Amino acid sequence: MTELVEPTAAEPWCDRCGESAAAGPHEACAAARALEPPRYCARCRRRMKVQVLPVGWSAVCVMHGETRG
Repeated sequence: MTELVEPTAAEPWCDRCGESAAAGPHEACAAARALEPPRYCARCRRRMKVQVLPVGWSAVCVMHGETRG
């Protein structure tokens, strides 16, 4: 069974580009994330397995479980 993980505000990595969240505002990443699923785990920076469906998306980190949107 897959665990559903909710993002937190204190995550150290950008979930779109995988760079440090403290490195800058990541405005382009935030704009793109309005339309795209995350590509990197915001907690550990691992590349995630992403599946896009007609009704949404799911992204799975091997360490932290599944996120849906």
